[in-house]
Amino acid sequence: MIHVYSIGYMSHDEGFTRFFAYLNLFVFSMLLLVLGSNYVIMFIGWEGVGLCSYLLIGFWFKNQDYNDAAKKAFIMNRIGDLGFLLGIFLIYTTFGSVNYAEVFEGAKGLASGDTILVTITLLLFIGAMGKSAQIPLYTWLPDAMAGPTPVSALIHAATMVTAGIYMIVRSNVLYTLAPITQTVVLFVGLLTAFVAATIGLFQNDIKKVLAYSTVSQLGYMFVALGVGGYSSAMFHLTTHAFFKALLFLCAGSVIHAMSGEQDIRKMGGLKKYLPITYITFLLGTLAISGVPPFAGFFSKDEILALTIGPFSNIIFITLSFTSVLTAIYMFRVFFLTFHSTFRGTEEQKHHLHESPATITIPLVILAILSTVGGFLGMPSIMSEHHFLGHYLAPIFEFSNIVAEPKHPSEFAEYTIIIVAVVVLLGIVLWAMNRYIKKASVPPADDAQTPALRNLIYHKYYIDEIYDAIIVKPTNWIGLQFNNIVEKEMIDDFINSIGRSVVWGGKTLRLVQTGAIGFYIFVMVAGIIVILLYNFIR
Repeated sequence: MIHVYSIGYMSHDEGFTRFFAYLNLFVFSMLLLVLGSNYVIMFIGWEGVGLCSYLLIGFWFKNQDYNDAAKKAFIMNRIGDLGFLLGIFLIYTTFGSVNYAEVFEGAKGLASGDTILVTITLLLFIGAMGKSAQIPLYTWLPDAMAGPTPVSALIHAATMVTAGIYMIVRSNVLYTLAPITQTVVLFVGLLTAFVAATIGLFQNDIKKVLAYSTVSQLGYMFVALGVGGYSSAMFHLTTHAFFKALLFLCAGSVIHAMSGEQDIRKMGGLKKYLPITYITFLLGTLAISGVPPFAGFFSKDEILALTIGPFSNIIFITLSFTSVLTAIYMFRVFFLTFHSTFRGTEEQKHHLHESPATITIPLVILAILSTVGGFLGMPSIMSEHHFLGHYLAPIFEFSNIVAEPKHPSEFAEYTIIIVAVVVLLGIVLWAMNRYIKKASVPPADDAQTPALRNLIYHKYYIDEIYDAIIVKPTNWIGLQFNNIVEKEMIDDFINSIGRSVVWGGKTLRLVQTGAIGFYIFVMVAGIIVILLYNFIR
C-alpha cells in the first residue's frame, strides 16, 4: 500500500527513481531480516533497514536539518547495534552456532536465570532499544520525520522500528529463561510508553504526534514481552501496522493538500475539502484509541489484561493511563485538523483538494484492515479461537510450558472492556467540546505556558541533556585529539619527514659544482676507496 501511495505522493519529485530504489532496498532488507534462519542473517537485514532508513530520512539532502536527522538515526542505531553484535558473538561462543534451532535447543539445557543467558538477552535487548526507539535510545525516531511521508509510514508500520519486537519474539526461549531480562524489558517498555504518550499531548507537528505515538505503542509491545505475552506483542505489532500506516499516509494526504504545512494549528476545517482522508483518518484514530470493534481495541486490551494478576497494579494502572493519553492526543489532532474553521492562508485554502486515487485507494484499504484486523485475535469471552495466537503457538510451545502466561478472569475482561468504552466516550466528548465547540487552538511556541506543560512541550529537554553531556564533551574531546594528536604529533612527524627530504636535497645539490677538476678529484678518491675496500677484504 505504501508503494502504491508513493507513486502519487512522489510523482513530481526530481528524485523519483532514486526514492523507489531506496524503498525497494528497504523492503528487501525487511524481508531478509524476518526470513533468515539464524542471527547473522537477521543482523544483515537489521543493518540493511538501518542503512535504508538513513538514506530515506535524508532523502532531501539539500536541507541540512534533514541530513542531521538522518545522521542522528544512523548513529543512535549503531550504539544499539553494538550491543546486538556482542550478543551474537556471545551466542556463538556459548552454543557454537547462530542458527535459531540449535541455539534454542542448547539454551534449554541451561538453568533459568543462568548468567550467560541473562547477559546474551540484555545485549540483544540493547539492540532492540536502539532499533525500536526505547528509552534512552528513542530520540532519533521523532526526528526521522524529516523524510518523505511514505518513508515515515514504512519506518513506523513495517519491520523497521518493530524489528526489536520481532527479534525478542523470535528469541522467546532465551528470554523465558532469563526472567531478570524480562523484568528489564517490562519496565523500559512501561516507562517509554508513558513518557512518549505525555510528549505527544502537546506536539503540534502532525507527523511528530504520530511519531511519539509509535514510540509509546512500541513500549506497549515491550510490556507484553516483559510479561511473557509474546503472541500478544505480535498481535499488537500487526494491528499497529494497519492503523499506523493508515494514519501516517492520511497525514501525508493532509500535508499534500496543505502545500507542505505540518502544523495542526494552521489547519482546521479540512473535513469538507478532504472527505476520504477525513473518514480514513477517523477510522485510524478510533483504531489506535482502542474503540471497539476496531483493531487496536482487541490488541491493546489483550496486553492490558496480561498485566493483571501476578504483576503490580502500578503496571496495569500506568499502562491504562497511557492508553487514555493516547486517545486524548489522537482526538486532539483529529479535531484540530478536520473540524472548526480553516486557520491557514488564503493561498493554501485555494489549493485545498482531495488527493488522487493512487493516494486515496491505499487509505481505504488500510482503513478496512484497521477496522477488521482485530478479529485476528478476539478475547476468550467472545471466541475460543484466537487465530493469531493459535497460528504462532508452535513457536512459543517451550516458553508456555516453562512460564505459562496468566490469563485474566472473565469478570476482569468484561470490566476492562466496559471501563475502556466509558472512558473513551468521555474523552471524545471532552475533545469535541474543547476543539469544536470552544474552538481552542494550542498556544504559539513563544507563549507563556505553565511550567509542567512547557517541560513536556520541550520533550523534557532530553535532546538538550544529551547534547550537554554527550555531544558537546565528545566534540571537545575530538577537538583536543585533533589539536594534540593530529596537529602536534602526527602532522609534525609527517612534516619532519618532508623537511628532512628538503634539507637532504639542498645539501646534496652542493656536490654539483660544475668544476671538472672537482669531479676528477671525486672520481680518483672513489677509485682509491674501492681499491682499499678490495685490499682489506
